[in-house]
Amino acid sequence: MRNLTEDDFKNKKVDLHIHTSCSDGEGDYNQIIKSAKEKGYKLIAITDHNTIEAHKHIQDDILVTGVEFDCWFGYVFIHLLAYGIDINHPSIAPFLAKNKSETEGVLIRLLPKRNVKKLIKAIHEAGGIAVLAHPACYWALSLDRLVRNLIKAGLDGIEVYYPYPRFRKIVKFHSSKDVLKIAEKYPELIKTGGTDFHGKEF
Repeated sequence: MRNLTEDDFKNKKVDLHIHTSCSDGEGDYNQIIKSAKEKGYKLIAITDHNTIEAHKHIQDDILVTGVEFDCWFGYVFIHLLAYGIDINHPSIAPFLAKNKSETEGVLIRLLPKRNVKKLIKAIHEAGGIAVLAHPACYWALSLDRLVRNLIKAGLDGIEVYYPYPRFRKIVKFHSSKDVLKIAEKYPELIKTGGTDFHGKEF
């Protein structure tokens, strides 16, 4: 992923943030992969909330395994993306949803207490990387401090290429320029991107 460029994301060749009906999306995972191939994507990631259900049923050359975990990190509610994990690795299991409501209910997803440091350790043990999703949407007094503390906890990357104006009417607390500036300040972070797709037709 470190070799991916801004053009890959902006020219619709890579999308590493896609939801399906296995969580709070509308689309069928098989149809999403089919559409991605027809449109010429070279890499996509299905990142359903707190579940690997889609990945239990599909494997494809353009597909990266992924999960979007709902977590509290101090006073900030964050989404942590796990990429390239072995879905059968036992370290991941304790952090996954126990039922469907924990993958799609916004209020219910606020309840589980996932220790971020332990979660990142589990992601690494499962062969994956941990990436902070849509950072500009977090209510953090200092986004820089949030990212810096997450790096101390083992964070590998940050989602930079993200269509914030289309983020389902949720308030944006920081700008995309802020995110890029922070990503460049910490060059050890991998820059990723995706559309946070939740629709039916990809």
